[in-house]
Amino acid sequence: MKNIDRRKFISNAALAGVGIAGAGALLSSCKRKVENKDLGLPPILKGAPKGKKLRAGLIGAGNRGTGAAINFISSGPDLEIAALADVFQDKIDACRARFDSFHLPIPAENCFTGFDGYKKLMALPDIDVVILATPPQFRPEHFLEAVTTNKHVFMEKPVAVDPVGIRSIITSAKKAGAIGLNVVTGTQRRHEEDYIETYKQVMNGAIGTITSAKAFWNQEHVWFREREPGWNDMEYMIRNWNNFCWLCGDHILDTHVHNIDVINWFLGKHPEKAIGYGGRARRVTGDQYDFFSVDFDYGNCVSSHSMCRQIDSCVTATGELIMGTEGYTNCKDTIWDLKGNIKWQFNYPLDENGKKMDHVLIPEYVQEHMHLVYAIRTGNYVNEAEQTAISTLTAIMGRTAAYTGRVITWDEIFKSDTDLGPSKIEMGPVNMAFEVPVPGTPVISTVTPAFKGQII
Repeated sequence: MKNIDRRKFISNAALAGVGIAGAGALLSSCKRKVENKDLGLPPILKGAPKGKKLRAGLIGAGNRGTGAAINFISSGPDLEIAALADVFQDKIDACRARFDSFHLPIPAENCFTGFDGYKKLMALPDIDVVILATPPQFRPEHFLEAVTTNKHVFMEKPVAVDPVGIRSIITSAKKAGAIGLNVVTGTQRRHEEDYIETYKQVMNGAIGTITSAKAFWNQEHVWFREREPGWNDMEYMIRNWNNFCWLCGDHILDTHVHNIDVINWFLGKHPEKAIGYGGRARRVTGDQYDFFSVDFDYGNCVSSHSMCRQIDSCVTATGELIMGTEGYTNCKDTIWDLKGNIKWQFNYPLDENGKKMDHVLIPEYVQEHMHLVYAIRTGNYVNEAEQTAISTLTAIMGRTAAYTGRVITWDEIFKSDTDLGPSKIEMGPVNMAFEVPVPGTPVISTVTPAFKGQII
């Protein structure tokens, strides 16, 4: 496929309901006021509108999936979780128990286990929406099946772990658009009122011409699973998915993609190339890095420094910063002039005691489900799949630059045939002699002979 240049990307994004302003408004200091309708921003709702009852199926019934399902039914009236699919029965049992506690039973006959459980769920004729919340490795095939079976979709980020998966997501997104299937993704900040209002200020010239950016997600080491007796290799990896690159894409995708997506959103484009580094010092399972530091080159002398770290007992911080010729912003709720004086702040609501809160009234992870239901019931179409695929591929480009020690271009990563994961996914033994990437070596690979593809 040809390189997705800035003009083509913005055009495609507009067609997909991505919500990106015209090129002239994005990187200029033009003072013409840009209205909401010009920006394609999602509505900020107090609740999804009434309408036809929507029955949803959850695919991936772990903690995040169960949480997403609860967010869905909390977003408006006449919404139901009617079916579950997960590789493991215990995950389904725990999810059903959670819904039973709300007096919202999920029928046992609508619950499916195994790697093909998602197909059985999507074959149910009365399921309107599917929530895709499995490890990201499985997202492309699940999304394709959802579109094939005519389901509206909510899917968590990241949407894939490799370029082959990204191209699949983009193809399925276009098919969804052609037949009117709404798609919302878990890039929560695009549904958060304070981020949206700050974005509008920037698009109306509040910081002038954008000159640089940075993004960061530094935290302590996240969860991992000790292997339990009776678990075969594949079961262990899937239960410990957050620690294996072929399942989650490394934490530059799994968490830092949120910040990378914000920078792409505010700049209105993806980077042209990346160079970076990373390493592993303290992780106890899997094959991932502990930290990444990547410079994304957006062209026209605009770059973004992007860093993420998961190491205990270190300073933590998460956020974004964008600099302009007339000021700078944290993208979330504040704009400063070049001397550090506050020019504008988001007006947060008051609590019951009349004290200003430090967060929006309705959480962004509920707003995104409200937007999906709103789109389905009103006909105001939304399809966020391609924009999130672009941000995920940006993270993949940064990961590859760090793993290899090379400059990686957008065209190179978009065309790459890297396809992580086993040639056949099934329970049983797997050669788990994973190699942690070593930059500068002739062949950089995070896969064993049983797995597909190589990192460029």
